[in-house]
Amino acid sequence: MWIPSDAEIRQLHERVAPTPEALDLVWTHCAIVCRIAEQLLARLDLDVNADLVRAGCLLHDIGVYRLYGSDGTPDFSAYIRHGLLGHELLRAEGFPEHLGRFCSCHTGVGVTRSDIVEQGLPLPPGDYVAETGEERLVMYADKFHSKKTPPVFVSAATYTSSVARFGPDKAARFAEMVAEYGEPDLLSLAEEYGHALI
Repeated sequence: MWIPSDAEIRQLHERVAPTPEALDLVWTHCAIVCRIAEQLLARLDLDVNADLVRAGCLLHDIGVYRLYGSDGTPDFSAYIRHGLLGHELLRAEGFPEHLGRFCSCHTGVGVTRSDIVEQGLPLPPGDYVAETGEERLVMYADKFHSKKTPPVFVSAATYTSSVARFGPDKAARFAEMVAEYGEPDLLSLAEEYGHALI
């Protein structure tokens, strides 16, 4: 199984980012998610490929660049599409399917066909749900940092409240993941990056 190096992934980010500001926002977020996943891996006995988790973290949000217009201005009105756009981008670049799935299957705690239909989401009907241990860990680690302006670290309690607006089943699913993985140490990362913890 081919897994790109950090340098290869960084080069891809640099090549497809529409602006230096977009690169800084997305790459920093992906690197933070990687740090969170590595924290969890260091204290848990998970049967996952750590190199694949690392690559998945560094690639998962690459589709965000496709939400920028030709003038470099972001349009996040259809943000829910960024995962699918990232999967398509990686496919077009010749990346294997197992890497593209980190993009399309990390949103929320999974987006199902019924979510798409019931909520009228602008996605092709399908199940965009993390299946492998690696995909689940990347999806989980991603919940603890947000690229909002300004970027913030997100506690488990705050994310639970946020995801509950999509249904009690989503909050329950996240609670199951918190019980399985535990919570990362966000205070040290928040201090290091200068992002607030909410």
